[in-house]
Amino acid sequence: MKSPNILIKTLLIGFLGFALFSCKMDTSGKDADSSLIQYEEAASILPLERLKLPPGFTIEVYADSIDGARSMAMGDDGTLFVGTRNDKTVYAIQDRDRDYRADNVIILDSTLEVPNGIAFRNGSLYVAEVGRLLRYDSIESRLSNPPAPVVVYDDYPTEFHHGWKYIAFGPDDKLYVPVGAPCNICDSAQADPRYASITRMDPDGSNREIVAHGVRNTVGFTWHPQTGELWFTDNGRDMMGDDIPPCELNRVSQVGQHFGYPFCHGGTIPDPEYGQQRPCSEFVAPVQNLGAHVAPLGVKFPAGEMFPAKYRDYALIAEHGSWNRSKKSGYRVSMVQLEGNKAVSYQPFIDGWLDEESQEQFGRPVDLLFLEDGSLLISDDFGDAIYRVTYSSGDMATLQ
Repeated sequence: MKSPNILIKTLLIGFLGFALFSCKMDTSGKDADSSLIQYEEAASILPLERLKLPPGFTIEVYADSIDGARSMAMGDDGTLFVGTRNDKTVYAIQDRDRDYRADNVIILDSTLEVPNGIAFRNGSLYVAEVGRLLRYDSIESRLSNPPAPVVVYDDYPTEFHHGWKYIAFGPDDKLYVPVGAPCNICDSAQADPRYASITRMDPDGSNREIVAHGVRNTVGFTWHPQTGELWFTDNGRDMMGDDIPPCELNRVSQVGQHFGYPFCHGGTIPDPEYGQQRPCSEFVAPVQNLGAHVAPLGVKFPAGEMFPAKYRDYALIAEHGSWNRSKKSGYRVSMVQLEGNKAVSYQPFIDGWLDEESQEQFGRPVDLLFLEDGSLLISDDFGDAIYRVTYSSGDMATLQ
């Protein structure tokens, strides 16, 4: 159950959402400004003082009242685009005075089917629904009157189970699109090889191919800044107990590799239903086994000059948090220290969204995005907020 503060916040946001959507513009573009939320700066009641960060780091609210904030993408002109999973909405967030606090939030579309995945390329916003990909052209010049979207493709599987997508353009200018397994555990690739995979394609939807097999449900991936290799998180299967199998951080070193699902978990754990069919030795083992059921989503390597140099050897991971564990796990941003391609440690970076004693949470981190100044944005679909994390060598860790 949410805390009283969160319940009050939910009611306030619900009222605001009703007011906004009751006057939302229609597709003809009438009443264009009715989709605009405007405020001088974010003023959240989330208890950020409960969060624990390493010395020198500060966290504050960049934007609030962003219902169900999930994947993030940055436009060429500094517009932050945010997708949602259950709220049917894609937002455009502006920081027009460049003070690192949002002052405009625009609802671009509120009619989409699980628009979790978003990406930006050459002035266009790409939005992934469950079974199709849309493109909004010249979007930053038309925020108050968005164009009708172009359908890039509409022939991916339509199952909602693990059907929400995280998408991103790679250094090869290909669009990477995962297809989750339509189940907790099943050999779905027998019916369609795209299930439990990561695919890629040209920006127009052509030349599609499978990059990685045996990926149960990845909702976050990135590319290593030095090697250009694809790294991704994967959510482990449920119903094997509190402590197995682990969730995973993986690295794709060549196209077509298989990462084990549904036959093997965590590199060494045969599945009780499918493990006899193929041994774990056939598959690529994780770089790092994460906590069981922590639900890792966004993953990023630090960019820019703000964070201390040692953090360039870390992968930061948003752990959304467990739903079926007797004692909750995750609800934090973790970090995996690397030496080359090998993990040498796994520990919290930001912790405290979950109250361990009461088992109540006030936030669930989803996606990570580094700004040009090197600060870090974190989306939260439970607290309905975007946070900004900064570092100053002259300060101890603080919260605002």
